[in-house]
Amino acid sequence: MSTPGDGYVSCATSTGLAAGMKMAMMRLRREDPRVVGSFRLHRRLGAGGMGVVYLGSDRRGQRVALKVIRPDLAEDQEFRSRFAREVSAARRIRGGCTARLVAADLEAERPWFATQYVPGPSLHDKVAEEGPLTAAEAAAIGAALSEGLVAVHEAGVVHRDLKPSNILLSPKGPRIIDFGIAWATGASTLTHVGTAVGSPGFLAPEQVRGAAVTPATDVFSLGATLAYAAMGDSPFGHGSSEVMLYRVVHEEAQLRGVPDALAPLVRACLAKDPEERPSTLQLSMRLKEIAAREAQGGLHGPGQDVRPPAQRERIETERPTGRLDERTQRYTDAGRGTGSSPGPRSGTGARTGSGSGSAPRTGSGSGSAPRTGGSRPGGPRSGSRPGGRPGTRPGARTSGGGLRPANPRLLRQRLTVFVLVTLIVLLGIAAVKQF
Repeated sequence: MSTPGDGYVSCATSTGLAAGMKMAMMRLRREDPRVVGSFRLHRRLGAGGMGVVYLGSDRRGQRVALKVIRPDLAEDQEFRSRFAREVSAARRIRGGCTARLVAADLEAERPWFATQYVPGPSLHDKVAEEGPLTAAEAAAIGAALSEGLVAVHEAGVVHRDLKPSNILLSPKGPRIIDFGIAWATGASTLTHVGTAVGSPGFLAPEQVRGAAVTPATDVFSLGATLAYAAMGDSPFGHGSSEVMLYRVVHEEAQLRGVPDALAPLVRACLAKDPEERPSTLQLSMRLKEIAAREAQGGLHGPGQDVRPPAQRERIETERPTGRLDERTQRYTDAGRGTGSSPGPRSGTGARTGSGSGSAPRTGSGSGSAPRTGGSRPGGPRSGSRPGGRPGTRPGARTSGGGLRPANPRLLRQRLTVFVLVTLIVLLGIAAVKQF
């Protein structure tokens, strides 16, 4: 397990970095071995502070990134014992977000180990070539990485050098590679005797001070990595190593280009005090929520209805329209005796007003207004010819004195009866006068 001051790599300095960069593959040199253990070597993938990384394969064709330790380090017994502890810790890591350790030989003349070959570019290369990621993309990658760190920390390992070039974007999701810090020289690694120091701009303040590293150290580095993914630049800018280290310890990160959805969480990860940073589990859950919300918003666009189609259709059907309100008003006017003729009923079956079980009252009377849509089976629907039955009982009166719309047929019947009765009365009067 990594301990403060060890300052060496537990898996592979630049192993995964080269493994994900097809452009970095080089032919084997004359001094390079052709076979290591049960693996046949095909290409050089790169070289780091600990040794050379090769692309190899086993008899089944499984590809690996295999690192052979430098001869001078192989002769250092202290290094061998520390390296053995790191490899043992790496074997305990269980999770899909790390480059799995496949094999190792710690007793060989030149110790070596092989990790899973991860096809795909590094996060650094993807951002450099294609520009910053969207909030949804950055949050999704961050959620997977933080979930992977949970497994790493449970195995008792602290990465200590998490950065965009140590994250590979494979077709199956992001992968964390290059555990630990090289204590020898390296192009992308600061080295000081007795102090574990990582890449400027991505290491935590406690690493700069030489304090103990904890899982919170990786959280800081992940926050800086997410900021880079969202902005396309380091949150601490550029400059010499000394300048960058000073900013990490004493200055606040610049997050102006980070989307609003991510900025508060990224800023929490970059807190100077390790106790103020979220845990990897909290980070994973929060980033999953942000990724889901941002993906949904990006799919539908701002202001669009994201409800399921069936639900949207039902809501649109039941939603009152201007024509429905106009018909309601005409019925209400007829109930008040204004003489307005009733129009055809709406077929939606919705009542006017928001009351449950009864329609709104008209005027100041105590009677209820007629419904705008008939719930009785067989009633006329929207679009029926004017003058049709409005769906109310003929001649029904409201308790407030207002008449409901009259039925034309009933009016004709009453008029006929009235005329007949009048004629009979007149004929009776005329007959009486003749006698």
